[in-house]
Amino acid sequence: MKITVIGSGRWGSFIAWYLDRIGQSVNVYGRSESKEFSHLQRTRSNDYIIYPDSINLTTDINVCLESEVIVISIPSQNLYDLMQELQNLKLENKVFILCMKGIDTKRHKRLSEIVSENTSKTNKVAVWIGPGHVQEFYNNVPNCMVIDSNDEELKVRLVNELSSDLIRFYIGTDLLGNEIGAAAKNVIGIAAGLLDGYNLSTLKGALMSRGTREVARLIKEMGGNELSAYGLCHLGDYEATVFSKFSHNRAFGESFAKGEPFEKLAEGYYTALAMEYFANKYEIEMPICHAVYEILYHQADPKKTLKSLFERKIKSEF
Repeated sequence: MKITVIGSGRWGSFIAWYLDRIGQSVNVYGRSESKEFSHLQRTRSNDYIIYPDSINLTTDINVCLESEVIVISIPSQNLYDLMQELQNLKLENKVFILCMKGIDTKRHKRLSEIVSENTSKTNKVAVWIGPGHVQEFYNNVPNCMVIDSNDEELKVRLVNELSSDLIRFYIGTDLLGNEIGAAAKNVIGIAAGLLDGYNLSTLKGALMSRGTREVARLIKEMGGNELSAYGLCHLGDYEATVFSKFSHNRAFGESFAKGEPFEKLAEGYYTALAMEYFANKYEIEMPICHAVYEILYHQADPKKTLKSLFERKIKSEF
């Protein structure tokens, strides 16, 4: 396949490297004004990846016209604007694969909805989500991931064509649940970082259990399969998000607790806003996500807010 990867950050750069590794023809598109992309073009490397010569780096967005598949890996809040830009190309019969996790907080939409609603009906959309970090994959540490889509034939084809000894893909069965679970996972990651920052890491087991339950409730109320929260999109991604030193969301939460600056992207910051919106809309309790929201957006005292989770009314576990 001819593939264009839009986005050359940590995850986008890995995706391009991986697709080239399994024999695909890969273009990477970046903006000419981006210092990071200019550095990547000049050195063919960044903090995570060294690109082989077989990967083409370009600032010409028209490469999308030549590609069967367009992979997008950019900050979630920038996706709508990108889709507006791509409309000028009048793309037809393309496959969009979203290698990103989040919710559009202005429109309260899942990312696959943003793409579907802002491109030709002849184009198809899939998501590529699940656990793993670039640093580990690049060192040949394998993991399992999920590809999901509303198009049954497409997701089966993508799983078969993109699987390798480095990534074992599973065929997703619940696009809504997988997208919500993957996005919400980052909020739980921030909560985990807060616990680390206050030397409360022993509570991560409870965080994992209760966090999964509240996300499962949300998925069910939104019309998805609550079991998706227990799969690779959410619970299966907790090791990489709740414990790993490479997790940006966990590191952001820890830095926040310690009052230290954090300059890297933590998608959970935006997703906490979306989870609060969905919890209110569907009238369900999401105490952990709500606590993170209050801490980040209303300057609630982190220690008191975390303590308040212990003071909630006693109830059955399930």
